[in-house]
Amino acid sequence: MIEAKDFFDLREYTHREVFEDLTFVWEALAGLKSFIKKNLVPNVVMPSHGMFPMTCVLWNGQVLQDDFEIESGDATKGELKVFRKGKELVGASVLYGGAVLFDSDIYIGEGTVVEPGAMIKGPSIIGNHTEVRQGAYVRENCLIGDRCVVGHTTEVKHSIMLNDAKAGHFAYIGDSILGNHVNLGAGTKLANLKIVDVEMKISVEGKVYKTGLRKLGAILGDYTETGCNSVTSPGTLLGKASLVYPCVNMPGGFYPDRSIIGMKVRDVLSIRGPRPRS
Repeated sequence: MIEAKDFFDLREYTHREVFEDLTFVWEALAGLKSFIKKNLVPNVVMPSHGMFPMTCVLWNGQVLQDDFEIESGDATKGELKVFRKGKELVGASVLYGGAVLFDSDIYIGEGTVVEPGAMIKGPSIIGNHTEVRQGAYVRENCLIGDRCVVGHTTEVKHSIMLNDAKAGHFAYIGDSILGNHVNLGAGTKLANLKIVDVEMKISVEGKVYKTGLRKLGAILGDYTETGCNSVTSPGTLLGKASLVYPCVNMPGGFYPDRSIIGMKVRDVLSIRGPRPRS
């Protein structure tokens, strides 16, 4: 019920080993720092002042500074293309002028774009065909999958995003895990620290589990969506294909698959079968 397999389909996630040999899903966060340290292979030469003064292309381990053309498009759909002398540089990533890399302990996957004004701190691993948009702040110890979006003024800290997870606008993701195809509405905040500084505990069907963590945000199962300006309290576990209404302040705790959390958060509804998706 509260294992990683209960929340996520890990078959296509490159870094699924971060969830191996765990009893409880939140233990992935406890081991995240050491996992990244073990698996990180930096592939970007950071400029001496941190900020890229001009747009560069990362391709085959090289940082190209000129003689290329960019055909911009949605990176998450594979529409970002780079050409050099008429030949497509398959798998090239784009680091736009004004993007900031705080240190060199960073891996950026293929077909990924980092827009002007974004800041990335290491150690962090960013997957393929992902967008780190203008004003985004990726703090240390982040593991971001393929086809993800870290959007405008979104902050991600010590968190995991599985494939196709998107936080497009004004979000905070702290000490959290976003499953495959999770979408955070604009202004979503995943709070990670209680006002009273105590160990995080999770209650599931009357049984209380000690997490051993001082900080724990939200763990959102595959295909879960949150409405605009919703807030999850520290220690929220939300099952697959669930919905959180806009402007809801959601109490921490465990919620089963296909939950619907409305304005009256004490009334948690469950719908049968998977929700239809466009």
